[in-house]
Amino acid sequence: MRPVFIGAVGVITNTLAEGRALYVDALGLPLAQAEGTQFLHSEKLEGSKYFGVWPLSEAARACFGSERWPAERPVPQAFLEIEVESPAAVSQAAAELESKGYELLHAARTDPWGQTVARMQTKEGLVLGISYVPWMHERA
Repeated sequence: MRPVFIGAVGVITNTLAEGRALYVDALGLPLAQAEGTQFLHSEKLEGSKYFGVWPLSEAARACFGSERWPAERPVPQAFLEIEVESPAAVSQAAAELESKGYELLHAARTDPWGQTVARMQTKEGLVLGISYVPWMHERA
């Protein structure tokens, strides 16, 4: 098998209202409701630029500075990173999310490899990053 790109990435949300509030209203993704369903979708976004397998201990270290995921939080089953146009836009997006009542796992920061990212965890347990990875934009 020779995968070429990620064809679809999706999340399962508790309610349509919660999903719409975060992914459409807060993040501005151009999602439409499929006729006769509770399913939001889009074919207007480019495909994934990166797919990874992230051990939980490393996710915990990145989000909390510890190798253990906090017991009071849902154990994440996936991560999704949404790219924005600049490092400054990461900070702006993080502030927007907080102003809409979403709690960040950590504020915007630039990691040693050059990625600027702020992360939150959704009610479903997904680790959601707002990110700027310079080399992904150079290839675009």
